[in-house]
Amino acid sequence: MITTVNQTSAQQYVQSVYETVIHRNPYESEFHQAIKEILDSLVPVFEHHPKYMEHSVLERIVEPERVVYFRVPWLDDNGKVRVNRGYRVQFNSALGPYKGGLRFHPSVNASIIKFLGFEQIFKNALTGQPIGGGKGGSDFDPKGKSDNEIMRFTQSFMTELYRYIGPDTDVPAGDIGVGAREIGYMFGQYKRIRGGNEAGVLTGKGIHYGGSLGRTEATGYGCVYFVKEMLASKGLSFEGSRVIVSGSGNVSIYAIEKAQQLGAHVVACSDSAGYVYDPDGINLETVKRLKEVERGRMSEYVNEHPEATYSEGCEGIWSIPCDIALPCATQNEIDVKMAGTLVANGVKAVGEGANMPSTLDAIDLFLGNDVLFGPAKAANAGGVAVSSLEMSQNSMRLSWTFEEVDAKLHVIMKNIYDISVAAAEKYGRPGNLLAGANTAGFIRVADAMIDQGVV
Repeated sequence: MITTVNQTSAQQYVQSVYETVIHRNPYESEFHQAIKEILDSLVPVFEHHPKYMEHSVLERIVEPERVVYFRVPWLDDNGKVRVNRGYRVQFNSALGPYKGGLRFHPSVNASIIKFLGFEQIFKNALTGQPIGGGKGGSDFDPKGKSDNEIMRFTQSFMTELYRYIGPDTDVPAGDIGVGAREIGYMFGQYKRIRGGNEAGVLTGKGIHYGGSLGRTEATGYGCVYFVKEMLASKGLSFEGSRVIVSGSGNVSIYAIEKAQQLGAHVVACSDSAGYVYDPDGINLETVKRLKEVERGRMSEYVNEHPEATYSEGCEGIWSIPCDIALPCATQNEIDVKMAGTLVANGVKAVGEGANMPSTLDAIDLFLGNDVLFGPAKAANAGGVAVSSLEMSQNSMRLSWTFEEVDAKLHVIMKNIYDISVAAAEKYGRPGNLLAGANTAGFIRVADAMIDQGVV
């Protein structure tokens, strides 16, 4: 049996698989981007371990095990029938039940859901938890909708989705546009249809009916924990650092909170309409009230903090000089031009709190300028890690304290950092955490797939 292959053969193999993906999935640019980012990291793996080529692991892993696409009819408050599209991509179950969030946003389409589901495979593998990768959502926009409209939509959504999920099959959670309110409505509808109380079917539930303490904070906290490890490797820290955090949802809010707890000076955050720059430091309590309680806009922040400025549009946030950038809003929010501005302004570290927030060219620019770069599938894995802890608590019918969950999260994020560093070193790309995370996640899934045969 062949023990190694040369680099050219491995590159040709990877390129042929990528071209097949493009051919089979035309016009799905986000999915293509996610595939390319990972495949480019794997050439050294195939050089050293041709067994993955022999078993066609790559050809199998880029194809979802199942894609569900359905219509979601619902009544608005005027009694008019509205129709949206629903999706669930069950990408890979080699490590356990499919696990991944539901996104409700007008931009949702097959490409977005497939890229998110593909990323989720490796992110989940990095956590060390027994969970596979999946993702779902709808092009429904919760903004401007009443609670009753959101309830009717989510009930209709779950009336179709319930057929494909379960505690040991597929466990959705929240994502953009899906918080505790939406999860609660879907959980209630699932119970109504199924006639039981399978608490483990969804994560991100309210604390009083099976949710986990620390889940709301997990992705933001986890991102900061990961970046903290990156900084420490170079003798740096959050203490006294100037930080920008894009977004103002759960991930952003709790990344700001943890960064401030570690002594950072967070000066900017944003929402989909624009960004706030506060030279005195972002007042987190104001942001929490505006976004979590009042469901308001960041433009209202300056009404209470006149020293701050609000600017329309989101791109300008990356023109503010900073030491640490935490993109926590959405995919491809940092392109090569914005990355160049960050580098020119002296950014030392970038930690991706959102899913794929940097374009491929932007990532290359960061790495080429020795910027510490924490890739999304590693840096934002805290949310799904604590979702898995919620599943464990549901199965055991117990609850851990916030401190217990946070301690477990901290350990998981440090482990993700350590295995990413080790994989990057082993496969010839020392210090490249993107390559390390991709490699470590892939190997764990690939070995499980080989062990389980052709399925």
